[in-house]
Amino acid sequence: MFSKFFYTLKAKGLHVTLSEWLTLQAALEKGLCNSSLMDFYYTARMILVKSETEFDKFDMAFDEVFKGIQSENEISKNMLRWLDKPDMIDVFHEEMRNVLNQEEVQVDKEDVEQKFKDRLRDQNEEHNGGSFWIGTMGKTSFGNMGGNMGGIRVGGTTGYQSAFQVVGARKYRDFRDDRILDNRQFQLALRKLRQFSTKLDIPKTELDINGTIDKTCNNGGCLQIVMEKPRKNAVKLLLLMDSGGTMIPYSNLLNELFQSVHKSNHYKDVKTYYFHNCIYSKLYKTPECENGDWIDTEWMFRNLDSDYKVIVVGDAAMAPEELYSTSGNYRGPNGGLSGFEWLQLMKRHYKKIVWLNPKMAPGNAPWREAETAIKNIFPMYKLTVDGLNQAMAKLMTNK
Repeated sequence: MFSKFFYTLKAKGLHVTLSEWLTLQAALEKGLCNSSLMDFYYTARMILVKSETEFDKFDMAFDEVFKGIQSENEISKNMLRWLDKPDMIDVFHEEMRNVLNQEEVQVDKEDVEQKFKDRLRDQNEEHNGGSFWIGTMGKTSFGNMGGNMGGIRVGGTTGYQSAFQVVGARKYRDFRDDRILDNRQFQLALRKLRQFSTKLDIPKTELDINGTIDKTCNNGGCLQIVMEKPRKNAVKLLLLMDSGGTMIPYSNLLNELFQSVHKSNHYKDVKTYYFHNCIYSKLYKTPECENGDWIDTEWMFRNLDSDYKVIVVGDAAMAPEELYSTSGNYRGPNGGLSGFEWLQLMKRHYKKIVWLNPKMAPGNAPWREAETAIKNIFPMYKLTVDGLNQAMAKLMTNK
């Protein structure tokens, strides 16, 4: 069993070393897990997992290996099926409105947990309503959609955040570094784009402690205040986003990124423009990419200098003709160059530029010729937490 656990952890992507595995075996031999599956879970996670981003992988591996072992808090598949009542959610909300108007009741957590264990051991059928068994719409402290403030939710979805314990929930799936991003993770990653400087044209508003000490000492001990310019982030950011077509499924993701960039008010300057499939002679001011509501790409080169750090977001999913053609619709409005040539101009003009792809194919997929070609121009990263962190690190390197 434990050998299977080791190989399952590896299969889920956890890098468990032999020394860590031997440490876990030593903990078992010393009785640190107290013959409890729950204690073994926490002990193993503490020894084997190096980052909270791997908690979800550990939970999945643990569930896969030990789901057949009965523990005092194990929730059977039958019970989860009994508790799955999404059609009753409207009745639940009406019931909760009545409960919330009642006076607050103190919850004895130890008593609730002990009763929960007793019901798990004895219950052998579905219950809805009532005040004793684990079920739905009842008055007990366990189950889901019940009219009890403070208890243990089993299955279902969270409603009024009244449960003090949730059993069977994958609590750490949002910690993973390979998941698609949301607003919070965008903001955390974008904070890495920082280059502090005192050379900006701003007033001296901060106390220079070292300068004040030196000046005071040289002034015979008479206090001499010295002020300095505050250190501000000197990073200038240019965000270019593919919009429409195959990027429509990612419109919410692009909106999250847009909001995160503009909430990050520590940049010296931020500019955002849009394109469709590839960058051509025009860049659009809005994601609708409407004719006339644009700027010339050459104007951007003249007015946004090479110190801007550039993030291009797009799936690079286009026909080769859209990338290489210099005639017809594929060259973009009023442009005689191909998309490939415009991308090469981008690369030559801007020192720091990365491409983020929400559905990047592994390796150089022959059926995605355009993506492979763009990878040869720009460093391309998958639009996940880990991919964005790598991209931000790339933008901040000196190479």
